[in-house]
Amino acid sequence: MNGNQHSLHPDHDRFGFRSFSHGLYIGGVWRPAAGEGWIQVIDPSTEAVVVAVPDATVSDAAAAVEAAASAAKGWRETPPRKRSEILRRCFELMVERAETLATLISLENGKALRDAQGEVAYAAEFFRWNAEEAVRISGEFGIAPSGANRIIVDYQPIGICVLITPWNFPAAMATRKIAPALAAGCTVILKPASETPLTAYALAALYEEAGVPPGVVNVLTTSTPGPVTAAMLADPRVRKLSFTGSTGIGRTLLAEAAKNVISCSMELGGNAPFIVFDDADLDAAIEGVMVAKMRNAGEACTAANRIYLQSGIYDAFTEKFTQRMAALRVGPGVDSDTECGPMITRKAVEKIERLVADAISRGARVLCGGRAPAGRGFFYPPTVLADVSPTSDMGREEIFGPVAPLYRFESEAEVVAAANDTEYGLAAYIYTGDIGRGMRIASKVEAGMIALNRGLVSDPAAPFGGVKQSGLGREGGQHHGIAEFMEAKYIATGF
Repeated sequence: MNGNQHSLHPDHDRFGFRSFSHGLYIGGVWRPAAGEGWIQVIDPSTEAVVVAVPDATVSDAAAAVEAAASAAKGWRETPPRKRSEILRRCFELMVERAETLATLISLENGKALRDAQGEVAYAAEFFRWNAEEAVRISGEFGIAPSGANRIIVDYQPIGICVLITPWNFPAAMATRKIAPALAAGCTVILKPASETPLTAYALAALYEEAGVPPGVVNVLTTSTPGPVTAAMLADPRVRKLSFTGSTGIGRTLLAEAAKNVISCSMELGGNAPFIVFDDADLDAAIEGVMVAKMRNAGEACTAANRIYLQSGIYDAFTEKFTQRMAALRVGPGVDSDTECGPMITRKAVEKIERLVADAISRGARVLCGGRAPAGRGFFYPPTVLADVSPTSDMGREEIFGPVAPLYRFESEAEVVAAANDTEYGLAAYIYTGDIGRGMRIASKVEAGMIALNRGLVSDPAAPFGGVKQSGLGREGGQHHGIAEFMEAKYIATGF
């Protein structure tokens, strides 16, 4: 397989692969990898090879850092208004190409087309939001308490940023990092997940069209992320690492970044509780859990992983919820009527099967689903498990699939203790008709984000991130996201 014959998918021309997938994107140039390796991108719905992309080496990583360094001064000195206009154009182009991007995401990721459309809209918003933030970066001026000098605080770009994104939201996880980094005046190197690189390359072509200068954004794919990432972090010009992924890999990257004292933002794993009290609006809670559990077929770090139902509402909720889950249409992501697409890989399905089998062995009852279908594609049906034991593995691990375990509780104190009995603390969901109770529980649950009577918590204008083993720092928000890519410089002067 060579650079001119790497596309194997019949829809090659329809998806426009020729415009972006023929090389790594380094210094504004589409170029081959230094080695001869290729990474096959698999359609999770059919297990067919979609296309192959270059497999970057350590020398390619070094070239990407060099390109980002060469572009750094020019981008840093670009007036904020100009940076803002370029980011705004990125937003506009994403909106214009929304259907094409959504179809591409569904093809390589497998997610239902409606979920992919939602992701593109969400991903584009990070460019619109940060286009507005780029012109609002301000400093501070004050007098020292002693009166001896003035205190001036200037906020400056942190420097070259290495951005590592996961496969479950290939557009949104990239733009949530790239947009604030560019708004702050930083240059970046994006390493997308090898399972879903096509969206990252498509967006790179879009950024170029929008006016992003060569070298400001660089994209490389690799099957050896450890050595390639380590090589970039070892370069003293790299000053920021932003990673979204598992807690285990996050710990490894933190140790690697510590060697050169590199600033880190980590958005890691989750184990979100979804708490429904007896006084909750039952229909609203059902709608909320369908979003919190089944968006992206459960393959989200914010997905409802443990559903706690107070005894008085347990039976009614379980009956309605099971009916809704059983009625979802499972199929290829690109089909417009699909409601639950495939998992990302066969390995992902095997993990879900292990967690379900463990729960059943500990007394859980399968109310719907519970068995992967035969045939091609990495499918697993929407599944509801009742009477799940708190000692089950799925109570400790991220399910990352369309499986909903139900737990019964009696009191506020009991459910708060259960919700907090995890090393994770990313998101939590609370449904109650008593706003006072809702705020009280929200203050006690250990999570970086709380959705109160809502099934969706993410918003580009709100700070996204967790506590405990769920990460460090925040992405998005009025100033939180862009602050992750800036350094405060204090200047003392007297006059």
